Amino acid sequence: MSPEDPQVFPAEGRYAADLRVAIAAVRHASRVCRAVRASPGSGQAVTKADLSPVTVADLAAEAVVSLALADAFPNDPMMGEEDGRLLRDPSQAALADAVLAHVATARPDIGALEVATALDRCSDEGGPGRRWWTLDPVDGTKGFLRNEQYAVALALVIDGEVVLGVLGCPNLPVSFDEASSTTEPPSVGCLFAAEVGGGTWRLPLEAGPEAAFEEARRVRVALLTDPRQARYAESVEAGHSAQDVAARIAERLGVTAPPVRMDSQVKYAVVARGEASIYLRVPHGEYRENVWDHAAGAIIIREAGGVVSDVDGRPLDFTTGRRLTRNRGIVAAPAAIHAQVVSAVRSVLAPG
Repeated sequence: MSPEDPQVFPAEGRYAADLRVAIAAVRHASRVCRAVRASPGSGQAVTKADLSPVTVADLAAEAVVSLALADAFPNDPMMGEEDGRLLRDPSQAALADAVLAHVATARPDIGALEVATALDRCSDEGGPGRRWWTLDPVDGTKGFLRNEQYAVALALVIDGEVVLGVLGCPNLPVSFDEASSTTEPPSVGCLFAAEVGGGTWRLPLEAGPEAAFEEARRVRVALLTDPRQARYAESVEAGHSAQDVAARIAERLGVTAPPVRMDSQVKYAVVARGEASIYLRVPHGEYRENVWDHAAGAIIIREAGGVVSDVDGRPLDFTTGRRLTRNRGIVAAPAAIHAQVVSAVRSVLAPG
């Protein structure tokens, strides 16, 4: 594991003002998610047309972030996973009321129409040559429903480059070492923030803004040069990434440690702070990844000293709309071993 450094959180970076707005928005959204999780019926989900689940937390968290960004950057478009259609469906009146109630904890000045409009604002298609935000309000909805790992994931993309990212991880222990070495309940809840050229930082999820910056700790990927010493992270859901193929890749690399299985972009966070060394998302069929599932996590690892690519070693291309259509799968690892991991992945995936 790499140490965390008690350095001063950067205040003068090119995107420092944007980053502070993003941190505040993700912190509010994470608190909303926690409140939803603690409320009656938090384990209920509505099935969308694409058969994926959506909860009150998804909709309320996205509305809170959308409203915050609209206030700070009214000309910035936003790409989000959800929209306002469910809230306008008369058969979903109870859902709409619950969403509004949770949004009101952060924005008591907002009514039902403004919430739906805030969600509709999240329909941008992205693309090159522009500035836009992308959000997954509850990345890992199934993890949220199990009260396990999930993340609020926000990133700013300019001219196809992710220039900042924030991950709110409400259920992530501040330290896995602390969680495993004591019988006391571990401190839970972290926020990770990264700006291009400014490193990756862990901040407390619940502290006030200035106190949070004072308590910021810079994180780095594991300092290793031998992939046999690595531990890899992958999705809990076998359908999200071929776990049997990942096991063969690990065997080829000589990895003997068991995988870290968790939902969402929290996997990026644990690699960024050195508690896992490799994140594998093995492609399946013609599926291409959603932009919001990887934009924030990618810069969190990159600024911590890692490399994120697809399984062919190509950088992730965020100029292709709402999906990474020019990339297959994901490989994230410390820079020193990334090429070896990609080589092993390509060897296992090679036809025949």
